[in-house]
Amino acid sequence: MDIQGLYQQKLTTPTQAAEYLRDGDNLVLGMSVAMPPALMQGVADALHQSQLNELNLYYMHGTQALCDTILVPELADKVCPRPLFMSGHDRQALKKYHHRAMMEFVPASFSQVGRLLTEYIEPHCFMVTVSPMDRHGYFSLGTNADYGASVIRKAGKVIVEVNENMPRTFGECSVHISEIDAIVENHTPLIEIQPHPPSDIDLQIARLITERIDDGDTLQMGVGGVPNSVLGLLHDHKDLGLHSELFSPAMVGLIERGVLNGRRKLWMQHKHVFTLALGDKAMYDFMDDNPSIVGYPASWVNNPMIIQKNQKMVSVNAAIEVDLTGQINAEQLAGQPFSGTGGQLDFVRGAFRSKGGRSFIALQSTAKGGTLSRIVPTLLGGTVTDTRMDTQFVVTEYGCVDLKGLSLPQRARALISIAHPAFRDQLHEQARALDLI
Repeated sequence: MDIQGLYQQKLTTPTQAAEYLRDGDNLVLGMSVAMPPALMQGVADALHQSQLNELNLYYMHGTQALCDTILVPELADKVCPRPLFMSGHDRQALKKYHHRAMMEFVPASFSQVGRLLTEYIEPHCFMVTVSPMDRHGYFSLGTNADYGASVIRKAGKVIVEVNENMPRTFGECSVHISEIDAIVENHTPLIEIQPHPPSDIDLQIARLITERIDDGDTLQMGVGGVPNSVLGLLHDHKDLGLHSELFSPAMVGLIERGVLNGRRKLWMQHKHVFTLALGDKAMYDFMDDNPSIVGYPASWVNNPMIIQKNQKMVSVNAAIEVDLTGQINAEQLAGQPFSGTGGQLDFVRGAFRSKGGRSFIALQSTAKGGTLSRIVPTLLGGTVTDTRMDTQFVVTEYGCVDLKGLSLPQRARALISIAHPAFRDQLHEQARALDLI
């Protein structure tokens, strides 16, 4: 049968696609932009109609469409959500549940997620949004190689939602029609995320980091106001490279200006390497059929042994709090999961292993309108994202300190020096009580 004939044979409806699922199955969904809204509605309808009564749901970074379909209180007794990274939408959905334990968070470094979802958790079915098929019979995972490129080769059933708005990207994003069990079509706009305008404090922190970024560095930028602000301050730099978990809109302008060109990279030279992309339509259009932008699985992009292959690797990420020994919490708030481990530790370690590499953890000095210090004696969140052995630069609006090679007393004094002045005396007393100084 020719490629187009095979396509038509596998083309179906969301309702019929949901019939591939059985009670007790592990359903893995594509991440964020790659979450398939029509397929999720089909699954939700099957659950509402009791054609399906028990489902384990694995995913990262849920969308509004997920919350409007499968993650509704009416289906809480039939669906066990097990996110490996939570979004704001997931947190809103959780608030509507009767009990917080009804959403079972799975801790995982991003570099390990593909392996977890194929070796430790059997993926009975994988549903994901892809680009239209080309003349050779290949679809593209587009914005999301992440764990999708790993799971799609191992899942018992693969069902794709074809969307003409999904960009076609290169790297390890291609999937042949022979690897797919069913196809639905749904040409809706992709979800878009517009970054908030940076605050004055974000810009202060970003300037301290930008001063320490040199021409020829290779960058990884995380999510948040500070990483975006850093990118906005790099227009006069030269020959920067990109090897980043996230591809974001602020990177497009730097590529167009020739600032991000990968010329001095030792590994994947001239290529802009990413594992997931989240932004706006202009960014998705820029990515489409752009041979310089290559997506690979997080198991490869986030592998510290791969990250270190480029010299002068710079990692910039955000945190919720840091304790006086240098432990970083970037994922838990008030004892509850807020986001997830993600790839922060992967890049903190990979950047330091890189010759001339540096990792930066950025956070504003206070929270809750200045009433709470984010430099704390011990972590209030109860979770360590980056161990004190891994943390290098910590940056607030009051300065930047390098913790590598410092003793515990030296670390405590350094971190107190970049805390908000209103909390420094208190932190000194707390450090003494902990026998840190």
